[in-house]
Amino acid sequence: MGELQVETRTVSPRLLRVVSMLAYAVALACWVAVMGIPRQALPAFGWIWVATIAWNVNAPLRAHLAFPRDWSLPLLVLTVYLYSRGLADDLPFASVHVTAPIEVDRAMFGGTLPTEWLQEKMCGDPCLRSASPHWYDVALTTVYYSHFVVALSIAGLLWLRNRASWVRFMRRYLSLNILALVVYVTYPMAPPWLASQDGFITGDISRITGRGWHDLRDGNFHQKLSAVGNPVAAMPSLHAGVALLVALYCISRLRSAARWLLLLYPAAMSFMLVYYAEHYVVDILAGFAAAGAVMWGSALWERRRATAA
Repeated sequence: MGELQVETRTVSPRLLRVVSMLAYAVALACWVAVMGIPRQALPAFGWIWVATIAWNVNAPLRAHLAFPRDWSLPLLVLTVYLYSRGLADDLPFASVHVTAPIEVDRAMFGGTLPTEWLQEKMCGDPCLRSASPHWYDVALTTVYYSHFVVALSIAGLLWLRNRASWVRFMRRYLSLNILALVVYVTYPMAPPWLASQDGFITGDISRITGRGWHDLRDGNFHQKLSAVGNPVAAMPSLHAGVALLVALYCISRLRSAARWLLLLYPAAMSFMLVYYAEHYVVDILAGFAAAGAVMWGSALWERRRATAA
């Protein structure tokens, strides 16, 4: 009798990657449904790591272990940022500023406070977070939550494709977070929603950030995302600054004329922050200035280092 031949088939790398990424997507969706969007540094980095493993599922173990080695310093910096900014109103040398940003915004807009005007025109009467959202509330709430996803997702993609580009991006991103932290600690400032609660401006202003997603688990995403931090860590706006940094960095790497449309991202983020009473316009401008300073300073340092090498 002839020898029995058993045909074996191997799963193609492409199919294996598709299956592993689908499994990752399902697992992440379940996490978000139960726990909310990963905001704190450790779970956010953990999910990025799992994404790189799912993408390079055929890679050896040593390749996957390179992630915690490379990301350990960013993880430390962002963890320190996340928990240290809670000191903003606890240090004896810095009092919470409330009236100054109100006066600046009114001076820039002819005596009108932009947040008051936007909520009067767009929110409803009364303006309530629990009210049924308009279509633009859904879009703007999504823009708000993208802050916790976009920058680190870009960083994860760069880490997979080009480690040198990843280093340059993380240098800018971490520098912006550190700069913002320094200002938060030395200049704590109440945002519009808090100033309204304390009676410094009209009580009709509401913090409606989570209204667009109110139908998802009773709108408790925003409470989970606000669990760590400090309400007076508002100047500069890191949401606006990171959005501009992401847009400028991507514009610098792309060549298509359509790349300038990426500036719509920081524009939408800024509009949302003022409308939702998260920030004053002056906070937005400070965030843009911080992002610009970091982009300029990082590029200058890199050019000088390359010249000296």
